[in-house]
Amino acid sequence: MTQPEALEILKTGENVFLTGAAGSGKTYLLNQYVAFLKENKIEVAITASTGLAATHINGRTIHSWCGMGINEKLSREQIENLRMSDKVADRILGANVLIIDEISMLSASRLDLANHICQAIRQDKRAFGGLQVILCGDFFQLPPVSRGNGEDSRFVVESAVWSEMDLKICYLSDQYRQEDKDFLAILSAIRQNATTEENIAPLSARLNQPTTGGFKATKLYAHNKNVDAENLAELKKLAGERRGYEMQVQGIPSLVKSLKDSYCLAPENLDLKIGAVVMFVRNNFDKGYVNGTLGQVVDFNDDSGYPVVKILSGRKIIATPELWVIDDGYRTLASVSQVPLRLAWAITVHKSQGMSLDCAEIDLGRAFEFGMGYVALSRVRTLSGLSLLGLNAMALRVNEKAIELDKKLRSDSARDLKEYRKQGAWKARSAQKSFISRARQRESVNWG
Repeated sequence: MTQPEALEILKTGENVFLTGAAGSGKTYLLNQYVAFLKENKIEVAITASTGLAATHINGRTIHSWCGMGINEKLSREQIENLRMSDKVADRILGANVLIIDEISMLSASRLDLANHICQAIRQDKRAFGGLQVILCGDFFQLPPVSRGNGEDSRFVVESAVWSEMDLKICYLSDQYRQEDKDFLAILSAIRQNATTEENIAPLSARLNQPTTGGFKATKLYAHNKNVDAENLAELKKLAGERRGYEMQVQGIPSLVKSLKDSYCLAPENLDLKIGAVVMFVRNNFDKGYVNGTLGQVVDFNDDSGYPVVKILSGRKIIATPELWVIDDGYRTLASVSQVPLRLAWAITVHKSQGMSLDCAEIDLGRAFEFGMGYVALSRVRTLSGLSLLGLNAMALRVNEKAIELDKKLRSDSARDLKEYRKQGAWKARSAQKSFISRARQRESVNWG
């Protein structure tokens, strides 16, 4: 299914699962749909399974939005308390559409809990209390985190509410991150647990090879401690003046802390020197960078003092502060402002999810989780931008459940696309107008 076709289905108000391989443009399409909703004054709750994922779509975590926090289960009394909470109730009653991104990392029990909370607060037994629900993600990427204490690690497809939502499946087929056919063939083979010596040969050829770009590629590690040690050590090697940029904060302290800890990848105190390898951690298409754009500090602007970053294309960008916010749709509850950079000699694989990296140095000799190798490799745009330090068998494996599920999702997407095309443009436009009308009527009832 193409992006334009999926967007038209989203506009009909149907519940949708938006999926596709890494780099197929899922987040881009979500942002297009959000723009459509806002243009038509339809209230949308923009959420994701993690704070980091939420930054990619300017949202908040689903846990925070519906008030469930870190819990997998809540008692009737606890849910009733949420229903009596003005902040939670206003968010859930005020929304017409709920988006949950990076759904692969959300467990089945937490999706069910979010559904129960919405049903209770909206006093509506339909799935999520009648909200249009847009789930987005790829089950070949990182799965729900289980800390070994009995936490649910099931995919959301195993939740009770999954079948109740009657989801239309939109499986995006085009690729926008990688254009190298050899590289795409490797990623496709990994998604099927079907790698062979022949199709892995181009990948093996990148072992200990330099990357293009003129400066050190970003290293991807499994653990934060390795990332911090690498970045600090490299910064110390550079001569010259160190410039510091302190994060500016405003709003409710607990939400400010959430922004700093989980949403904003830029550090609270950013120290830079000329020569530092950095990464932009925010999308700003007008200024010419996206989350993951790699560059090097080549100067500090005379007027503002902000760093001048030269990216791989040769373009120089003055990195001025960006704003991260949490709002309730009507007012800003918390905000942080910081130069949208972080030192980028190293980053974790988990934090790289959702990014498009120009070049990366990856050690997959210690991959320990299904999908970890796929996530790491699929961040990079080209084979020439990849340097492998190691490769083990686990790095080339994905969850067998994801493979079986993927076959069904592809089949269901083809069926749903066929049905959409069969109904014709006139019926589709009629359904879209009806959805807009219903949403506006409900909004006038809630807030009029």
